[in-house]
Amino acid sequence: MGCRISIQKEEEIDRDKSYVFCANHTSFFDIWLMAIMSKNPIVFVGKKELVKIPVFGFFYKRVVIMVDRGSANSRRKVYGLAKKRLKNGTSVAIYPEGLVPDEEVVLAPFKNGAFSLAIEHQIPIVPQVYYDCKSSFSWNVFRGGPKKLRAKQCKFISTEGLSLEDRIPLKNKIFDLIYNELINDEKYMKYTLAAKKDEQ
Repeated sequence: MGCRISIQKEEEIDRDKSYVFCANHTSFFDIWLMAIMSKNPIVFVGKKELVKIPVFGFFYKRVVIMVDRGSANSRRKVYGLAKKRLKNGTSVAIYPEGLVPDEEVVLAPFKNGAFSLAIEHQIPIVPQVYYDCKSSFSWNVFRGGPKKLRAKQCKFISTEGLSLEDRIPLKNKIFDLIYNELINDEKYMKYTLAAKKDEQ
């Protein structure tokens, strides 16, 4: 789609290990960017509605554990399916915001699922930060376009020795890490503030 990719990595992925990948969610580009950055077999947890998108939906349903966000039963099933994939050596990708927030939002609050999974299986969390997907593939048809997509793979967060009681502090730690990366990025904040101004 005419976009170039620039990736900074503080730590490299081991092809023989499972991980829980966590990133901010800003556009459809996020899925492709994470797939490019991940050397391992990876399955995504994503919302059921995206299956309806022509062409994209065909591929989406083959690589995603789909969740109906309005159904508590669906969310419980997703947790079980993700656990099975992790046992088979596959990594799991979860956008912990649980949605694509409005463009004027820096980072939406995180859900607990990704952190509970990582702790239960005692596997590392890989925080990733996407700076330009939102401005390149905007929900506003008058903004966006091909550009360099910058991403950062932060140092992995170990869950070794943690219990489920630690999931909230773990969630907050990763939220703060990603949030601080975003608010300190001039281009990301310039676009976000412009979107907020347009909304007002």
